[in-house]
This record gives sequence, C-alpha cells and structure tokens, in this order.
Amino acid sequence: MAGPISSRVERIASEGDPALVAALPSGYAILNDNQPDAIAGCCVLLPKRVVPSINDLNEIERAVFMSDLLRLGDAVLSATGAERINYLILCNMAPELHAHVIPRFAHEDPAKRRLGPFEAYEFSSARKAEPKGRHAELLAKLQAELS
Repeated sequence: MAGPISSRVERIASEGDPALVAALPSGYAILNDNQPDAIAGCCVLLPKRVVPSINDLNEIERAVFMSDLLRLGDAVLSATGAERINYLILCNMAPELHAHVIPRFAHEDPAKRRLGPFEAYEFSSARKAEPKGRHAELLAKLQAELS
C-alpha cells in the first residue's frame, strides 16, 4: 500500500499540485500542508524515487537530494527573510523519505526559538497552506527563487 509521501509524489507527477514550488533534480519542493503563523514558509522536499530512508539512496542520489534540500533552504531563507533554516529528515510518522525546510525568525518567542519546530509549534492544528490564497505571494517568491 502506498504511503502518504509516495501517494503525493504520484499525484504531483500525474496531475500537478497547487502547493508545488518547483520540480528539482531529486524531487519536488512543496509548501508544507500546515503553516504555523509564526514560521510561515515551511516547505518539504519529496524525492522522485520514494524510499524508506535517505540511507536507501545511492551515493549520487543522496548528494543530489541534499543539494536540492540546501537549495530549497536558500530559497526559503530569501523568500521569507528568516534568520535561519531548520532542516529535518525524520521519516517517523510517514516512514518514507521526505525532508522539512523550516524558517526560523528573530521575532519568535525566545522560549520557542530554542526548541525544534515540531516541539515549539502544533503543526496539526496550524493554518492549512493556501497556495492560491493567503500563501500565493510566498509561493510566487519561492518559485522565483528556484527558477
């Protein structure tokens, strides 16, 4: 049975996705489904070849995936004006390779800034990404950065 990452990758490849930021050599950069207001600009890199872990990619695939991840981080940094980027490859809840790119800002609550983003913010109840609405300008900036 296909997991959430492989299902999303299949959908992006066949139908497109309004949250698509860019198709990159290793996969697809998308807006994260949930966007906590304090750290809006969260993105995810989904690999074109879905595997359980980055360790299941060969050396070249790993290098390309990590290069694309950093390129996406640069785009998020520029598009959001963030102070730094948190990169997370967890694959715990969805046991398929995907990587989170999360902007962190100087204006965040100091106690929350010291925590990881998933500890500091309740993503499941955060505002849904609206690529054709409230996040359209952010999406356009990210797309321009990666074009």
